[in-house]
Amino acid sequence: MWFHPSRSAKWVKIFFLCVILTSFQVISAIPTVGGGTNDTEAARNGELSSFVVPGIGIGILTLLIGFAAAGVHEIEEGHIGVYYRGGALLPTVSDPGFHMMLPIFTRTRSIQITLHTDEVRNVPCGTSGGVMIYFELIEVVNILSAEAAWNIVKNYTPDYDTTLIYNKVHHELNQFCSIHTLQEVYIDLFDQIDENLKQALQNDLNVMAPGLYIQSVRVTKKQKVVEKDAETERKKAIIDAERHAQVARIQLEQRVLEKESLKTMGAIEDGMSFNRGKMRADAQRYEKEKLAEGNSLMLTPEYLELKRIEAISGNTKLYFGPNIPNLFLSQNPDDKLH
Repeated sequence: MWFHPSRSAKWVKIFFLCVILTSFQVISAIPTVGGGTNDTEAARNGELSSFVVPGIGIGILTLLIGFAAAGVHEIEEGHIGVYYRGGALLPTVSDPGFHMMLPIFTRTRSIQITLHTDEVRNVPCGTSGGVMIYFELIEVVNILSAEAAWNIVKNYTPDYDTTLIYNKVHHELNQFCSIHTLQEVYIDLFDQIDENLKQALQNDLNVMAPGLYIQSVRVTKKQKVVEKDAETERKKAIIDAERHAQVARIQLEQRVLEKESLKTMGAIEDGMSFNRGKMRADAQRYEKEKLAEGNSLMLTPEYLELKRIEAISGNTKLYFGPNIPNLFLSQNPDDKLH
């Protein structure tokens, strides 16, 4: 959308220039008044009146001409003119050519209604894989209907293409990229982006701004797919390496904890085994000590003699001779048998 800046400022300068010239003419028309008699002063007053009245008339005429000239403006072919007064859009629409308007209070904007191209540059786009790419140039060829121009300007200002085209291109392209991979956006489906973007824009315009038509859309790549693929692979490799490093670190920590747990358990088991062995040794020593104490109390000479007699009584051998009783009755080992 092309527009021409308001010419009101230029015509205001012309208007004030006319005011200055008129004032200069009126002042120059007044003759110099000097000393003299009453008759001379009267004559001079008459001459002054004869100069001032025409000068004022010329000045007023000059002001009117300047004011009218300040209201003249031009609308070029392929455009229409819309008018603002006090910030409000007037219902008047002018065709190409010269037109009149109330200067100072009214300003005009020129709206292009012929086929033209809007260029949207460096559009960011994030793919489904998380890779951010940029489209260097997107050209949108569009045309505005003269019948719909006033309504669109009223709803979206003379800079309607910012809202209806520039912003919508960013939105629709990001919608497309977010559901496709880098391979699909840059290779597999790239030939469909133009038509899909055109259709999406036109569908919205049919609802939001009837009368604005999209003729075609051209999308230009900024970087090669090979570079993007390499960048993607590099980022994937970094992510994989970081993930493997984290997994290895966690596994190492787990093994260290396992070893420490086994060490602690082994120490506990060793202590328990040592305590059990000590308890068994103490029990055996205690048993032997008690047995020895019992034996020392039980093995008296009388008891031992009893046991000796019981042992001899249990012998099945038969002895014959005159000294057999001495064998059983003698307690002295040095006694000899007779």
